[in-house]
Amino acid sequence: MPREGTGPDFIEALARGLEVIAAFRPHRPAMTLAEVSTATGLARPTARRILLTLEELGYVRAAERGYSLTPRVLELGMAYVHSMGLWEVARPHLERLVARTDESCSIAQLDGSDIVYVARVSVPKIVSLAVQIGTRFPALATSLGKVQLAALPPDELDAVLAEPTRSGLVPRWQPDRTERDAELRDVRARGWALTDEQLTLGIRSVAAPLRDGSGRVIAGINVNCHSAETTVERLLEHHLPLLLQAAGDISADFARLQDVPHTSATAGTR
Repeated sequence: MPREGTGPDFIEALARGLEVIAAFRPHRPAMTLAEVSTATGLARPTARRILLTLEELGYVRAAERGYSLTPRVLELGMAYVHSMGLWEVARPHLERLVARTDESCSIAQLDGSDIVYVARVSVPKIVSLAVQIGTRFPALATSLGKVQLAALPPDELDAVLAEPTRSGLVPRWQPDRTERDAELRDVRARGWALTDEQLTLGIRSVAAPLRDGSGRVIAGINVNCHSAETTVERLLEHHLPLLLQAAGDISADFARLQDVPHTSATAGTR
């Protein structure tokens, strides 16, 4: 996150506050003042003032060994999800898809070279990677990422994939450019994507794109399963048709939502 902006309207204090929030990770849910200072590169007095401000606002609490985030931080991410209206539209379809497949289903969007999960309905199964709202993975190694990358123009695709991942995960599949382009051509031609342990061992999934009213791909939806429990044949023959139906229904509902006027007539308007 840049700490110095390029224009006179850049608010450095806000950037520093967001940097402190982003410094907390799954492997370091609680940090001392010294650790926050080291992780962000901020001077201790500056880090201390930011932490105290965030604590007063309810985003941080004093923990046993320093500070930790509070659930209120989720409001920042959910504000994005709810502002799109995508979760409200997708939820009944996701729940129905989960009930019909008995597998976890998710929606994710591109963020640089990563995907970020923005909606999920899960079933209690043991998988090798924990997924929740806000989790990010390298896009190219995921079915959710492939269906979105396949929709990008070549120049934009290269620029997106040139960005370093912020997921902290190195995928098993490391294709060269020729293999990558061939894979995305196939995804583009058939309209869905499959990954079979390309991200990590044990994870197998199939995904379809979600589109807005103009036909633009805005996200991906997938069915995710454990490779020891669900074969590729089962995934493609049973789950994929249900997934494609759900993707079409969500896209249609989202397009209808976009067509609804967002302004209301006031009294006396004719």
